[in-house]
Amino acid sequence: MSAGQQQYIDRESVETLDERLFGDRIIGFLYSKAREQEPGLLRTATSRRATELLGLANFDSPLAASLLGNKQFLKRCGVDVAECVDSPLSFTTPRQLFERRIRYWETRPMEDEPGAVVSPADARVVLGSFSQASGLYAKGKFFDYAELLGESKAIWLDAFGRGDFAVFRLTPDKYHYNHAPAAGRVVDFYELKGRYHSCNPCAVVEIATPYSKNKRTVTVIDTDVDEGTRVGLIAMVEVTALMIGDIVQCYSEERYDSPHAVDAGMFLNKGLPKSLYRPGSSTDILIFQAGRVEFADDLLQNQRHASARSRFSLGFGQPLVETDVRGRSSVARGAARTSK
Repeated sequence: MSAGQQQYIDRESVETLDERLFGDRIIGFLYSKAREQEPGLLRTATSRRATELLGLANFDSPLAASLLGNKQFLKRCGVDVAECVDSPLSFTTPRQLFERRIRYWETRPMEDEPGAVVSPADARVVLGSFSQASGLYAKGKFFDYAELLGESKAIWLDAFGRGDFAVFRLTPDKYHYNHAPAAGRVVDFYELKGRYHSCNPCAVVEIATPYSKNKRTVTVIDTDVDEGTRVGLIAMVEVTALMIGDIVQCYSEERYDSPHAVDAGMFLNKGLPKSLYRPGSSTDILIFQAGRVEFADDLLQNQRHASARSRFSLGFGQPLVETDVRGRSSVARGAARTSK
């Protein structure tokens, strides 16, 4: 399963595109042959120490001036330097490049609809549901539900049990800030320990539910409050990965100014910066209560694309084609609720 093409749908052009998977051969080796024949190697590679060393080697060494000035390098990484807040000349290491700030208020416009839920990041998204009655039923495909939210968190396990979810996979070339997907009050915030598995589709398919085995941060947002988005509770799960040793909580009311930590009781405004991943690739997971949201039609149609090749589709035995979405673009809306 590690070999083969990975394709996705570009939301804006509706084209089927090939993904260039970073380190695909190494990841394929670690999660197929090494997992079976040398499990200790995989445990070492996904440890915190290994992630710190890999991050240091890959992202903190100075870049040569010729490399920074190489337009082909920037194009290959998918970086539009015209979006950046800071001058590209100020980037002296790959880390600074990957942790770049952008003028999101101009380059990631947000739909003016109070009931819309927006993408928390520039990412490739796939949708699912915990309900067998849903055409999106994908329980246990991407993560172990109880493990993901924390087996001791009975209140949230009960609240989201039959709901829907969206998995946003950030690739290494993406803008690495996460933005609040909806407006509401934080009712719980906690961290769960774990490994640092890769978020490469090969790793997700080969190893059982890696998203719920990695270190992660959970933010539960109540949107049914004054000035909230009114789509019920949302659990936003930020998952670390290979070469990402930390998630920096840095919510900012005004652009990137005066960032501060996220904690229970604070109000999050939709679309504002919430956190920052360290370089590499990682994943955001949004979990919704049953019947509270309806996903965007184009995302649903793209996911069932007949000819696009996806390792998720092949590995899980059902159509699961990702759509490349931009941060702060609408991905769901509040479901119409009938009164009893």
